[in-house]
Amino acid sequence: MSRISVRGIAVASATAVTTIGAVAGVASGSTTENPANDFEATAADATLLADIPAGQHAQVQTTSLAQQADAQAYQADTAAQTSAQEAARTKAAETAKAKKAAADKAAAEKAAEEKAAKEREEAAKASRSAERSSGGGADASSFAQQSSYTVAQVQAMARQMVPADQFQCFSNIVDHESGWNYRATNPSSGAYGLMQALPGTKMASAGADWQTNPATQLKWGLSYMDGRYGSPCGAWEFWQANNWY
Repeated sequence: MSRISVRGIAVASATAVTTIGAVAGVASGSTTENPANDFEATAADATLLADIPAGQHAQVQTTSLAQQADAQAYQADTAAQTSAQEAARTKAAETAKAKKAAADKAAAEKAAEEKAAKEREEAAKASRSAERSSGGGADASSFAQQSSYTVAQVQAMARQMVPADQFQCFSNIVDHESGWNYRATNPSSGAYGLMQALPGTKMASAGADWQTNPATQLKWGLSYMDGRYGSPCGAWEFWQANNWY
């Protein structure tokens, strides 16, 4: 209903009420000083009531729905943010777990490789030791003593005393130290023999004839290389890096 129609009805109603009241007053003997003022007051009240917008209630409902929609949208955004943060934390935790697992695996593989290498080295040492102790390598006492020895004879002794897989390394050191001369003497330091032991008297631990018997010198040299470097090849590797052993 529009404001005009409401206002019209209110005026008509007010007129009717005023007319009826006037008639009743005459009939009862009462008089009204200013019936026109009453009519104007009634009409004004009706006009004031009619000034309330007819669609106000609908507008309030619309505002309430909009606020509810905003609240729901905010809750949805908050939930989405929380979900995204939780997903990010979960992914970060999974990534960290995967990295730790990879690091643990790498460490375990490295430890296994080092253990295997150590076991191979120990097995090789044991094999060489067993070869010598079981007669696989000749001892210095296996050779008859002579007044002198050629380079070929000394090398033949070495081939029988030194394990085959270590002979080339052993030979390389003797080549550089003495050229296979079992009487070689360094005039500056006093180093002596095939291995240039310093002092030469060290070789007495292998035999009293260390000055004249190349087999005794070979025995001492092989024991020295095994004891200090693990093998003649270990000694040769050190020699290449330092030019001494």
